[in-house]
Amino acid sequence: MIKSYYKSNEKDFTIVNGNTFDILPQFDFKFDMIFADPPYFLSNGGISYQSGKIVCVDKGEWDKGGTFETILEFNRKWLSLCRDKLKDNGSIWISGTYHNIFAIAQSLNELGYKILNIITWEKTNPPPNISCRFFKYSTEFIIWARKSPKTPHKFNYELMKEINNNQQMTDVWKLPAISRWEKSCGKHPTQKPLSLLTRIILASTDKDNWILDPFAGSSTTGIAANLCGRRYLGIEQEIEFADLGKRRRIELENIGIRKEYCKKIHDLQFAELQNSVSEGTIFYGSDLPID
Repeated sequence: MIKSYYKSNEKDFTIVNGNTFDILPQFDFKFDMIFADPPYFLSNGGISYQSGKIVCVDKGEWDKGGTFETILEFNRKWLSLCRDKLKDNGSIWISGTYHNIFAIAQSLNELGYKILNIITWEKTNPPPNISCRFFKYSTEFIIWARKSPKTPHKFNYELMKEINNNQQMTDVWKLPAISRWEKSCGKHPTQKPLSLLTRIILASTDKDNWILDPFAGSSTTGIAANLCGRRYLGIEQEIEFADLGKRRRIELENIGIRKEYCKKIHDLQFAELQNSVSEGTIFYGSDLPID
């Protein structure tokens, strides 16, 4: 019996503290969607620029790299486990940079996934390049793939078109990096913004669908899932980050904070639409509320 570290009162948000390679084989449940932000293996003593200060980019032991072969085997293993936990019409989203995304794409093809898109996330507020010896890094990539080449996947095409001023949405998304208000309960070194996860979830799931995050971190996926009316299971091996995810979900019980988050996400991503915001609920389409 798998023991949860935290489960919300509504049972729509669960965190399991443990290694995803140990946890995933223990249950047979199938998910509608998976979002994965795996280690980029960049903790090699480099530096970056944050909030006006030069800082080390090392994230922790979990992000330290190995050989090309060991990293490739790591990717094959977790992607294989995730494929087994997807419904036949399910899809997976994987974030990365050039350091790891091409190796992940290779493993996806080897394991029988079908790659649908490679999203370029263009950050509207990237940090400066302090070395001034190459172009400023301002993008990350997100692979979207479905489980099977032959089974159709979920895609809320009309909703994505509506969000994009009634034009087809492209595979380049201009969204800001994480904002200060998203760190109210603490910081995670690789935390993704809610505006990004909200768009991913609205694009490829329906209300009450189940979403898995095998590298949960601070559970941004889960917060976005619950704001969108979806259900979530996150697996996180670091106890401090599992606790951070718990605190973030408890914070969401405050109706005022929930309303504020909905409004901020709306302003970041959907400001061009004239949708009404009423009692903390933003409606994007007839059956896809964020509440």
